[in-house]
Amino acid sequence: MTIAIRSANKRTGAKQNVTPSLVHWRFVVVLMAIILVFTGLAVRAAYIQVISPDNLIQQGDNRTLRTRNMPSYRGLITDRNGVELAVSVPVRAIYADPKIIHQQDGLSKHRRWEALAEVLGQDVESLRSKVTNPARRFVYLQRQVSPAMAEYVEELKIPGIYLRQESRRYYPNGEVTAQLIGITDVDDNGIEGLERLYNDWLTGTPGSRVIRRDAKGRQVEILQSEAGEAAGTVQLTIDQRIQALAYREIKEAMLYYKATSASALVVDVESGDILAMVNAPSFNPNDRDNVSAHRMRNRVITDAFEPGSSLKPLAVLAALEFGQTQVDDIIDTSPGWMRLGGSLVKDFRNYGKLSLEEIIQHSSNMGTSKLALSVPKNFLLDTYYNLGLMTDTGTNMPGEANGIFHERSRWSEFELATLSFGYGISVTTAQLGRMYATLANGGIKRPLNIVHKPQSTSWKPHEERVISEHNAKAIIDMMESVTQEDGSGKKAKVQGYRVAGKTGTSRKAVAGGYGEEYVNIFAGLAPLTNPRLVTIVLINEPGGDLYHAGDTAAPVFSKIMGGALQLMNVPPDDRQVTSTQWLKGAGNGS
Repeated sequence: MTIAIRSANKRTGAKQNVTPSLVHWRFVVVLMAIILVFTGLAVRAAYIQVISPDNLIQQGDNRTLRTRNMPSYRGLITDRNGVELAVSVPVRAIYADPKIIHQQDGLSKHRRWEALAEVLGQDVESLRSKVTNPARRFVYLQRQVSPAMAEYVEELKIPGIYLRQESRRYYPNGEVTAQLIGITDVDDNGIEGLERLYNDWLTGTPGSRVIRRDAKGRQVEILQSEAGEAAGTVQLTIDQRIQALAYREIKEAMLYYKATSASALVVDVESGDILAMVNAPSFNPNDRDNVSAHRMRNRVITDAFEPGSSLKPLAVLAALEFGQTQVDDIIDTSPGWMRLGGSLVKDFRNYGKLSLEEIIQHSSNMGTSKLALSVPKNFLLDTYYNLGLMTDTGTNMPGEANGIFHERSRWSEFELATLSFGYGISVTTAQLGRMYATLANGGIKRPLNIVHKPQSTSWKPHEERVISEHNAKAIIDMMESVTQEDGSGKKAKVQGYRVAGKTGTSRKAVAGGYGEEYVNIFAGLAPLTNPRLVTIVLINEPGGDLYHAGDTAAPVFSKIMGGALQLMNVPPDDRQVTSTQWLKGAGNGS
């Protein structure tokens, strides 16, 4: 029966009740897949965050960490009293990111680019051509712009145009100290003068700061800060007051006498410190447009010239040092001329018999020639070397010349004679200043010094006695006669002070001989009872009717020396001038 019923159900297609299984196999597959996926994610997360998180940290830091350099300004240059001669001031630089400009279609803002070109003083097309390459990421548009200009550029809001901080060198005294201090380039690196010599000392190391910023670029945390090395300060021996005084007088003299150039040097006798070093024409270091190279030259140390009669005291000194001549000896210069090997040596007139003092006072070529020929050649030449001629002065300044002196195995009498009155040898103003400083301090030669700091605490100037104190004093006393009424340099007198010095008027050498241009020199020291200052004045190629040193360099010397002595509060020593007269002269600035 049962079998029959089943067969009937099969025939009729009736459905049977089937009991389902507990878990369908498809569900198992899906579940396993999900478990595997989450397991893989968990393993990956654990790997990149726990086992090897450096890569992820680096990517995050690349987006949020920034290193910012702290500005480091160039060190100061000051005078001996701390007056600033060179300072660095903050300015801005305008630069562009060409890629950003192209991405944000910055070149389409024509009116803004025209305004930018106008404020920068550039052609708009040449300005736009700097940013045409979208592959570039940085290009300067203009360096060292003023704050007002930077603010205007910032207000233009041109995409891809940015500002950055930098510094610019400023020289408060302008052309007064231009050739001495020198200049820096656009990157604030020294390229001339003391700026170049002490570039490493004046350049500091910038500090840095690592910060974290948020998505909007705001600083949220300072992670690390590293201090830089501060720039050093250079303190000069220069006295800015004397420097300004000397430059004013030199510039006026150059214009008044229609000279090609003029220079002056003021030296402290006791220490060898240079108190003033000036040249004209000069230039404005704060505005270097169209500045020619000859204006930037520090002629005091670079230009050598034949010093003429300003070297005549050395011939007298050599004779005294050798012992061939005594202070009270008389030299017969008659008839006022002589021939040496076919060449003529002569005086302006026949002075007859002259004392050593009168030889210097009247600047007698005959007198110095006879004295020079009375001593051995080597002794005469050694005297010139010992006084610091033909060697560096000790300033170590860039561009300093050693002078020109042709060593010979054989010297003719005429060559030795011309050497005695300052021809056949070329020296710089600084070398001449060192020579007179050696005479002024009693025959002790010291190097000239231009920098007070930085110097090693153990540094001491090398001192060397090169001539006897007695003879040095004798020569100085003789040179006082030059500034007296019958002397060639009477216009060099300084009211209230005893002054010793020597004029020098030399023709400038040209091809084949000597031309019609002159170099005028006055070199002197004061006060005579206790020499404090040496001053050298040089007028190069005066163009007017006055071409003798007594008429050009001597009066300029008087003004510079007189002003410097008063600025240093040096008491007068001339007994012929009362203190009342001196005070009256000081009040009038004479």
